[in-house]
Amino acid sequence: MYGMLLESVQHFIKEEYGEETWLKVQQLACLKHSVFNTHQVYNDHIMSDIAKACAKATNKSYDFFMQFFGKCFVRYFSHFGYDNTIKATGRYFADFLQSVDNIHSQFRLSYPKMKSPSMYLTDVDDKGCVLVYRSTRQGFTEYLRGLLIQVGNDVFNLKVNVKVIESTLSQTSGRNIVIVTFRLDFDNEHYMLDKKKKEAQLKIKNSLAPFSCQLLLKWFPFAVMMSKEMHIIGAGIKVIELLNWKKDLYGQPITKCFRLRRPKGISFTWKNAFYLQSVMFEIEFIRGEVLLMASGANDAGGSKENKMEASPYRLRRDSHCVVKNILLRGQMRYLQDMDAIIFLCSPLINDLDELPELGLYLNDLNHHGLSREMVLAGWQHNSKLELLFDRAEQKTTELEHNYDLLDEWKRRGDDLLYSMIPKSVADRLRVGETSTCESFDSVTILFCELVGFISETVAETMHVVTAMNAAFSCFDELMDKFNVYKVETVDKVYMAASGAPERNKTHAVDVADLALSMMQNVKKIQGPHGMPVEIRIGIHTGAAVAGVVGIKVPRYCFFGDTVNTASRMQSTSIPGMIHISLCTKNLLPPDRYTINARGSVTIKGKGEMETFFLCNRLEANGDARNSPTQVT
Repeated sequence: MYGMLLESVQHFIKEEYGEETWLKVQQLACLKHSVFNTHQVYNDHIMSDIAKACAKATNKSYDFFMQFFGKCFVRYFSHFGYDNTIKATGRYFADFLQSVDNIHSQFRLSYPKMKSPSMYLTDVDDKGCVLVYRSTRQGFTEYLRGLLIQVGNDVFNLKVNVKVIESTLSQTSGRNIVIVTFRLDFDNEHYMLDKKKKEAQLKIKNSLAPFSCQLLLKWFPFAVMMSKEMHIIGAGIKVIELLNWKKDLYGQPITKCFRLRRPKGISFTWKNAFYLQSVMFEIEFIRGEVLLMASGANDAGGSKENKMEASPYRLRRDSHCVVKNILLRGQMRYLQDMDAIIFLCSPLINDLDELPELGLYLNDLNHHGLSREMVLAGWQHNSKLELLFDRAEQKTTELEHNYDLLDEWKRRGDDLLYSMIPKSVADRLRVGETSTCESFDSVTILFCELVGFISETVAETMHVVTAMNAAFSCFDELMDKFNVYKVETVDKVYMAASGAPERNKTHAVDVADLALSMMQNVKKIQGPHGMPVEIRIGIHTGAAVAGVVGIKVPRYCFFGDTVNTASRMQSTSIPGMIHISLCTKNLLPPDRYTINARGSVTIKGKGEMETFFLCNRLEANGDARNSPTQVT
């Protein structure tokens, strides 16, 4: 939304509730902006955030403030003179309600990124009317209610009561559209009397003789008639001449030959065309696609004289015989006698140079309108400027979408990178460091092996892989919880470390807590054929060297005797037990864990070593938890 809406909110909160309340609201809503610019576009959620903050800062509800904001906007835009536009729409409030879409269309030149809603009236009586509101924005029902009440009061001196009859959500062109039906109660007698007076004047004593529809289509050479099924049942003589093809045009769906450009946010249906008769429509005549249809129809059968040349060269935009789409602007009118709708329109032409591109001449334009004079005088329509705005808006939307995709893929790339290399190391490589090799005085290494997994057939191997994936995925989720880094998995062995690359004094405690949690969580996983999954863990603490190895698939690896010893602690462990060295035991608080001595164990390459089993962790009251089977 444009900043002018938020400016009105800020202005009247300060005026009616004071500067201190606004500062409090600004803090509660976490607003980054202290000042809003009139023509700058802001996120739609800012107004909702302000309303929620106002509700917290006062004793009033969120709906009250959204309605209050709608009233504020009406009071505020009078400073810009926009109230004169509303007053000029018609004598009565109902006239204004039927012209809202036209007002928004005119303001698109000043506010090209405006996402305006669409409104139309269905039932009008002496006591009010029924208004249908359509918008891509959600949560602005109360805002519109306040706006309507204030316009009725300030501009038309009416007391308006607005209530919601129905609210639904639908999809149009892949976008979610909010459709709200309002009942507006107000004194509408003068409007109805004026309407009946006009209808009575048309019913003259001697009724006029009927005339042919062909005459009507001759007077309006670019007009199009459509049935209730939205099929073409008639077309102006210039439409037929431009196509040089008449037979197969009739009976075709109108959406196959024409594309709706205005009003925005609605679909091209009978209901919308009928209820929006007071709104200016802009339709694009899709000549290229229609000519291709004609070519296909003629190729299938027909006389040589009636065939139309539609070669690829003819359809090229840069060729001399250009087939360029024509923009038609006009009004939908309902023909009661035929139960049909006719689109009375004229082509939008900016200058003489554009006539050859459209395949038109001055004589083709309406004699009773100003089309010729505007083209000769060089009075350009706003259509070209609006088209440029539409293209710019479309490119902006595509750019925003591409930025979102870029952020999404960047996030995925970061996640993949951080799964191979620790974040701190990866960030250092990004800033240009060429070497990440470091030595660490004390780290704790953990090795965990899944035991009892034997497969001889392909089917058994698939079950083993599934169980391994479940177990290793479970272990992955525990890494961040215990501040431990997953190094790698090799076959059925899982390796993790703490104390590198981020140095910390609690690395032994972190790994011990992780090991106990791994023992506890693996009990919930089923192995092949429903058998329980068992693991054995080995932990050792000591000095190590770590760094990034590899180019195509880089990994953060650990080297040194500590790694070898930790691996030996795992291979000499017992299923269901956590085997730790004396170095690790000395770093674990004795009042936190139950640790049983295993005695002297022969470790390959190290000889006899005194080792221990980490059995469980003690609660504050001395009770044990995470207890694997104890072995002494």
